[in-house]
Amino acid sequence: MAQGARQTIGQTVTVVALAVAVAAFLSVAAVRHGFFDLQVYRGALVWWAHDGGEIYDYLRPGTQYGFTYPPFAALVMLPMAYLAWHPAIVVSVAAGVATSAVVIWWLLDPVSRRAGWPRWFAFAVALCLAAAFEPMRETINFGQVNTLLLFLVAVDLLRLLPGGSRWTGIGIGLATAIKLTPGIFIVYLLVTGRVRAAVTAVGTATGATVLAAGLFPDASREFWTTALWNTDRVGELAFISNQSLRGVVARLDPTSPSTVAWLALVAATAALWVWRSRAAASAGDSAAGLALTGTVMCLVSPVTWVHHLVWLLPGLILLVDHGMAAPPGSRRRRTLLVATTIAYAFLISRIVWAWEEDFSGVDGFLFSNTYVWISLALLAFLPVRRSIPPGRRPAAPVEPSGAAQLDQVGRPTDDVVRLT
Repeated sequence: MAQGARQTIGQTVTVVALAVAVAAFLSVAAVRHGFFDLQVYRGALVWWAHDGGEIYDYLRPGTQYGFTYPPFAALVMLPMAYLAWHPAIVVSVAAGVATSAVVIWWLLDPVSRRAGWPRWFAFAVALCLAAAFEPMRETINFGQVNTLLLFLVAVDLLRLLPGGSRWTGIGIGLATAIKLTPGIFIVYLLVTGRVRAAVTAVGTATGATVLAAGLFPDASREFWTTALWNTDRVGELAFISNQSLRGVVARLDPTSPSTVAWLALVAATAALWVWRSRAAASAGDSAAGLALTGTVMCLVSPVTWVHHLVWLLPGLILLVDHGMAAPPGSRRRRTLLVATTIAYAFLISRIVWAWEEDFSGVDGFLFSNTYVWISLALLAFLPVRRSIPPGRRPAAPVEPSGAAQLDQVGRPTDDVVRLT
């Protein structure tokens, strides 16, 4: 048997074994949420579209949870009101898996080429590992929209739209109109000097919001004047799932969390992010910009549930990329790959939930905020790849896909990789 055939068989066996191991792990570790958030969305939309109620007045029976997204999100999700429950689940799961797979492919494809891995093998392994990733499995099990938002932002920052940078900002604008937190990517465009893209994003978000207001004036009025400011609808800040800086401060004193301390932490974190984002932009590393900004969004948002941490996925993939790009046997390679492994192990472990009932004491402070510490480490230490200017490397054919934006150099040895 030829060596190539033996290698393919070995890789196939590896993927199958990994898939079986992940399935066994999920059967034990994964929590079934019964598509709770999807029930909230669909219940609110049915109440609104069929029962004559106002969408922001709806609360899922027996809970304090209602529809919290802007009216444009309601417009995007409106078809759900006309689907039965099980077809709605199928659509939600299919959308979550498809958008996740596409984003992983975009980020991983240049990594696999630099490392010399077969693309199908790298992609299959990554999908298995992503299935075990707690934020990803929570997103699917809740019926959340996080992967759709990540997809829209990645389209922009990795310049995957036809016409390149001319259309950059549309995806970010749509994501911001669906959920306000991706608006931080507009700030990213501004601090990195991409004013035209920022204007496009603002125009897109504004246009989508105005469209929703024209179609649903009552719902828009209620959201922007009342529902947006009703923080009781999102849950307790000290709840263990809130893996943001606000959650850290709230768990120190659940009865009276310090707003001043939180704002000071946010300011320091934002300053670090601006510095690192500018360094990534200066180096031409758009993927690092995506990873850094997604990470800081999770940190500074008042509420970042565990399922929101899908935004850490680009950073983990880039850590693998930089580790594999380092010389074999080097300390840098070992450090980056070990750090990635440790971070990933924690992010599949549900470790924070062991302190759900009691997060007091030193152990409570350290371990109930584990995912926050990982986010801070990614923000501070994620390496940035400096692209070699075209005049200083051999000309290469321009690829039609957006992956060329990530793989700006041909081989790991052509890269000048540095920490900033």
